[in-house]
Amino acid sequence: MSDDVSRDSTPWVRRFHPSREARTQLICLPHAGGSASFYHPVSRSLTPATDVLAIQYPGRQDRRTEKCVDSIPALADEVTQALLPWTDRPLALFGHSMGATLAFEVTLRLEKAGVQPLALFASARPAPSRNRRETVHLRDDAGVLEEVRTLDGTGSALLDDEEIIRMALPALRGDYKAAETYRFTGASPIAAPIHAHVGDSDPRVSLDEALAWQEHTSGDFRLHVHPGGHFYLIDRAAQLISAISRVMSQEAPQRTGH
Repeated sequence: MSDDVSRDSTPWVRRFHPSREARTQLICLPHAGGSASFYHPVSRSLTPATDVLAIQYPGRQDRRTEKCVDSIPALADEVTQALLPWTDRPLALFGHSMGATLAFEVTLRLEKAGVQPLALFASARPAPSRNRRETVHLRDDAGVLEEVRTLDGTGSALLDDEEIIRMALPALRGDYKAAETYRFTGASPIAAPIHAHVGDSDPRVSLDEALAWQEHTSGDFRLHVHPGGHFYLIDRAAQLISAISRVMSQEAPQRTGH
């Protein structure tokens, strides 16, 4: 690892439980309005076998004074540049909801730069070619918050706090704009295997839309269906983490030659 990322975290990359002896890394990308801290439990569970790097987008928590990046391609460019110094060990990417689309675009860029991810875990998001036409980002503040409550995201009860609402809305609106204005450009399939995860009662992702992720990889594909809605991963965390860990242990040897 280069000297400029020798510390545990950077503005873009957060390491809650650094594991420098880990053979693999998992890059976690949050959902709309989400932050790196959402993946603290994942980091705790996968360490020390896997070093978890959670991405912190501008416009939230300690980066709340920074302007949100409201374009998936532009955000993917920034995240990729932030990750390149960390590619000294095999890595995989996990993205939930908007983060899944972003993880796909980052994987495209990493592969173009000569970095071959072990796998892409795409959670609770239609395949890029099946992106829905939605306009939540054009609603008024109450409309944006209504959508968040409908999906029952983690910590959504906190949105009853007026101060938290004021802090959360710019990031929520910017992220929804990024997700909803994204259009797949017809890029070639990635080489990394794709594991799509979805809740069986998710109002924003049908099983057919999740299954369509197989069109975006020339490698292996598997669809995992969990009980639950859009944030199925909160109640099914143990099962999801076990599935990720299993894939990481299987993929790393064959792709690193060890």
